[in-house]
Amino acid sequence: MSVLEISQPNPHILWAEINRPASGNAINFEVMDALDELTLQLNDNEDIRVFVLSAKGHKFFASGGDLKEFTVLKSEADAAKMSKKMGRILERIETADCFTIACVNGDAYGGGCEILLAFDFRIAVKHARFGFTQTKFYLPPGWGGLTRLVERVGTSTALLWLGSRQLVDSEMAIMSGLIDEIHGSDTLKSSVLELSEKLASNDRRMIKTLKKGASEAGRLSHKDSIKMERISFARLWADEEHHSRVEEFLGRKKE
Repeated sequence: MSVLEISQPNPHILWAEINRPASGNAINFEVMDALDELTLQLNDNEDIRVFVLSAKGHKFFASGGDLKEFTVLKSEADAAKMSKKMGRILERIETADCFTIACVNGDAYGGGCEILLAFDFRIAVKHARFGFTQTKFYLPPGWGGLTRLVERVGTSTALLWLGSRQLVDSEMAIMSGLIDEIHGSDTLKSSVLELSEKLASNDRRMIKTLKKGASEAGRLSHKDSIKMERISFARLWADEEHHSRVEEFLGRKKE
């Protein structure tokens, strides 16, 4: 049995599901290895335009790191090595030249919340709860979750959730900006697939351009970001794909 089941609903969509429902879909070494291999391949496959990560069952998206397995990590060096590996995986997802969606089919705790924060879009089932519970085990987030949480919801909210170990329901999560959409359990996957198909109508070059521009808008000054935006606009304006699409559109209007 694979701990990460992979399918392709169409040639441009890669869908992966964590398959450890009996363990709350907790992230163990085997899941990390599978995600490591998959994300390494992600940017090499130009046909993939959307990557979706979900999990089996309706109870958990990911209940965090598998503490039962991780107890073998005793030293600071051990912890740093594991943190760095998972950090690289999430960075690949965050910077992928395709759109990425976390299809949150159930509760996410600790590291599970850190994982979904690395995706472009977070779409959750209505009954999902989000628990930033790392401090229960005398730990801060270790996979980039603190930085990404502050970026999403602000410093005060991030510290409140981490310090109080508050369970956040889907309504609060969407109000705070932690997630983008909520759906019923009977419509979650079909809704994510429908969105994926729309997003996959863009090729990798367009996706890369949009994601790079959005990243620069948050990193560069207002003036410099607009300057870079104009450069990308002009480059794609000169592209043959742009001209052919315009000609096709104008031809349809004449008809």
